[in-house]
Amino acid sequence: MLSRIAESLFWIGRYVERADGTARILDVYLQLLLEDPWIDEDTACRSLMSVMGHADDTGQDLTRADVLTRLGYDRAFPESIAFAVASARENARRAREIVSTELWECLNFTNAKLPKRVAVERSHEFFRWVRERSALAIGIIESATTHDEAWQFFALGRAVERADMTARLLATRALTEASGPSWTTILRSCGAYEAYLRTYRGVPSTQNAAEFLLTHRLFPRSILFATSRAIEALKAIDPVSPGAGIPDEAQRLLGQMRSELEFRSIADLLDDLPGNMENVQAVMSAASDEVRKKYFPTNAVPVWIGENS
Repeated sequence: MLSRIAESLFWIGRYVERADGTARILDVYLQLLLEDPWIDEDTACRSLMSVMGHADDTGQDLTRADVLTRLGYDRAFPESIAFAVASARENARRAREIVSTELWECLNFTNAKLPKRVAVERSHEFFRWVRERSALAIGIIESATTHDEAWQFFALGRAVERADMTARLLATRALTEASGPSWTTILRSCGAYEAYLRTYRGVPSTQNAAEFLLTHRLFPRSILFATSRAIEALKAIDPVSPGAGIPDEAQRLLGQMRSELEFRSIADLLDDLPGNMENVQAVMSAASDEVRKKYFPTNAVPVWIGENS
């Protein structure tokens, strides 16, 4: 496969997942600001911007409207939903000989219909629409794409981004422990609440909820599941010879992360949840960079602030 095509497929997966994950995080956080009048809005908004990879240095107080503008529909802002949707559409255009007509039409329509402005009081409707459009794109990829090398690059991009976005969502909880979103809210934002209840059969506790989102082997949005899926995709793209070590640097980084999640106790992970979530994000960034250098080294791509390009 041409490196140009592989790169586009990888980033379609990442950008679709990024739009979905950003919508989920913003929905939880902005709803919290609306419901709790005791939270300092400027501090909370700055924490959220920092978690999403952008430190505001304007010196002006930040409001919910500012966050919604920058991270929601500002197409010039690299961390925004609008930027992710437009980038997914552009990568689909570059790979039209591989991307199905259904997926192209889905991404093109989503980009065209993305609103240029959203009122704060209607932000929940906007985020729900973004999640639905992302789910449609992912459904098309899963149900109408041959599970060959092209699909593996889709899956790899999605898995790397999903682990990163779950880590960011958990970081929003860790930064505002006392007044932050409840574990029930966090689980609902991941679509995990009902799955959690079927597994633990009780009101979410800190340890059980964190364990579910960090280390559950069967829940698709857990960091462990996403990391394992990324490793499987890398092995399918470039199988390792029997008896050999792991020459692929991205596989090595992700394997170390998976082992750490599997063999550290949940209490140990919770002791420094912000630091551990920063480490997850750093590993995903490094693995993404190793994939870029190995499979499509010619072009730099727009990435989260802090990643190497």
